[in-house]
Amino acid sequence: MSTSATSLPAADFYGFEALLSPGEKAKLVQLREFLATEVAPYAVQWWNDAAFPTRILPKIAALDLAAPDRRRLSHLFTGLVVAEMTRVDTSLATFFLVHHDLFVQALIDFGSAEQQARMLPDALALRSTGAFALTEPEHGSDVAGGMSTTARRVQDDAGTHWVINGAKRWIGNGTFCDRMLLWAKDAETGQVRGFFLDASLPGVMRTRIEHKIALRTVQNAHIVLKDVRVAECDRIMGENSFHDTNKLLLGSRVSVAWQAVGQQLAAFDVARDYAVQRQQFGRPIASFQLVQDQLVRMLGNLTSSMAMMVRLAALQDDAEAGLSGAGVPGAEGQLPTMAQVALAKAHTTAAMRETVALGRSILGGNGIVSDYKMAKIFADAEAIYTYEGSYQINTLIVGRAITGISAIV
Repeated sequence: MSTSATSLPAADFYGFEALLSPGEKAKLVQLREFLATEVAPYAVQWWNDAAFPTRILPKIAALDLAAPDRRRLSHLFTGLVVAEMTRVDTSLATFFLVHHDLFVQALIDFGSAEQQARMLPDALALRSTGAFALTEPEHGSDVAGGMSTTARRVQDDAGTHWVINGAKRWIGNGTFCDRMLLWAKDAETGQVRGFFLDASLPGVMRTRIEHKIALRTVQNAHIVLKDVRVAECDRIMGENSFHDTNKLLLGSRVSVAWQAVGQQLAAFDVARDYAVQRQQFGRPIASFQLVQDQLVRMLGNLTSSMAMMVRLAALQDDAEAGLSGAGVPGAEGQLPTMAQVALAKAHTTAAMRETVALGRSILGGNGIVSDYKMAKIFADAEAIYTYEGSYQINTLIVGRAITGISAIV
């Protein structure tokens, strides 16, 4: 006889959510209710149509989840927010990360008081949207050193401004964003500089990247910049070199690792529900030993990934509290190291890849049809495996840390 999946144990098998404060638990329930009513019924159609639902942006803003570090919420809560969004729609979660974890956080960390006063209120309220323009057509992992986009400083009667030429690619939110945090190499000094670029400026040409098999709802753009004049007041004032953005990129990489947790939550939800309902040979396929083995392997991957991320969140909280043990042993107030974050991103995404493959297998032929959700989960996992540092690049970062020898040229 078939079993209702709603009566079965939660995918959070070890109860990590119990570590949240009562207020955070209530906030997570509110987010889940929003996702269940406003996103879950439509996410597959958005994905099929490759269309982004801008209409729900005011409702996302109303959840008051932007820049949570300013509201004294734990890193476990902020991580679970990302995981829960991803659990329902990876594309929406990716929009949220690009806008909040990269663009908005850059305004908070590096923006001048004038820039924050001018741009931050609208960005936090999602009255304006942001993107992060770093990757180039010929430069991905090596973009910091090999960047081709240039910015030339010009002083004339109109004051100081910059003339930017080059191209960016795979820029999430890039087709519709109001501003983008854009990186370019100073033509005079060779130093990489950042700009809060108004995307409507003359010379900015944006083309949507078509025919994707993953994150189809995300509007990735190929951007060409031809003699774009950017005012000095839109140059990022609080950073002296690209190295200063490591904190920003570290936080984004942590969030993508949480996305890998969310992908596994989604895959487990769909696979288990299908297994207890799907009848073959006169009984649910969940009664077959091999199917149970696959479900248990999925749960093990999910649980180990979540455990790693819960510990990483604790390190982040300890660092902000100035406690020792975060990052370098004995060092006080330091963020987790990039190597620790890289290990989390590599491990969770590798586990995710196996988990979604097992889930797709459980659904059989139905696993390749987006109507059954698993095909979307399976395809979107490939993007998470690659962005914010591919699996291979992250392993090399960890390898350098544990051997003292760099294998990166």
